[in-house]
Amino acid sequence: MSGEQERSNAAAPISWEALAAELAATREAAERGGTEDSGTWDAVAAELAARVADRPVDEPFVPPLPSAPEEDGEPTVEDPTPPDVPAGEPAPDDEPEELLEALELLGPEELRGGLEALLFVMSDPVDEQTLASALRCGPDQVREGLAELAADYDQRRAGITLRRVGEGWRLYTRDEHAGVVERFLVDGQKSRLTQAALETLAVIAYRQPVTRARIAAIRGVGVDGVMRTLLGRGLVHEVGTDPDSGGGLYGTTPLFLERIGLTSLADLPELAPLLPETSTMLDEHPDS
Repeated sequence: MSGEQERSNAAAPISWEALAAELAATREAAERGGTEDSGTWDAVAAELAARVADRPVDEPFVPPLPSAPEEDGEPTVEDPTPPDVPAGEPAPDDEPEELLEALELLGPEELRGGLEALLFVMSDPVDEQTLASALRCGPDQVREGLAELAADYDQRRAGITLRRVGEGWRLYTRDEHAGVVERFLVDGQKSRLTQAALETLAVIAYRQPVTRARIAAIRGVGVDGVMRTLLGRGLVHEVGTDPDSGGGLYGTTPLFLERIGLTSLADLPELAPLLPETSTMLDEHPDS
């Protein structure tokens, strides 16, 4: 076997079926010719071992990933969206472009007025991020504006003060004016209800749940101011929504029963004996 043939055999892939057939044919030919020699088979085994040792180990075949077809000769752009985010949606940590573009630097007067308006309508402490979102400005500007607003209130000894409570901010009345506020609230609770307030309270007590519109229709006058008084005193409260008109339904509170000395609404006196006679009504209102 020449050197060129050896190199060709070393590079060629091994077919185990063809090799086994070749060995079997060689053995049969040797047996028929009477030339079988153990040395011949030792030489064949040595050659086989050499061919196996010289052959490089084949690496497992990994098929290439299919590439998306290009349209109109333009290369395909891979989607940078993380795999756990639906395609086309921004990543959780990315701010929407519209919000980033909407943030702007407010003027001092606009910032001060916006902060005061928001703090005035907030019943609980509000954090800086919420204020910044409402004003469409940065949290740093809101933080500086709140500090300046609080310092201004303290410098001119205003009746209100701005305090940081936990992670939020809230307006409070100044401690030195606590006596005035307390006197106003206590005296207001002790003052007697007007005749209009008593009439409105009676309508609510007997017709509850009832809407403001229905109360006004029964009394024949507007009841907005009177209702604010009764709500502020804690004698009535909103109990639901009218399904027809969408207006609020009002009823009396336990404080109402406590003030008039009753245990339940069932203890209210009958209304019929309290109504005037029909003849009296006709005499007073002949056109009705």
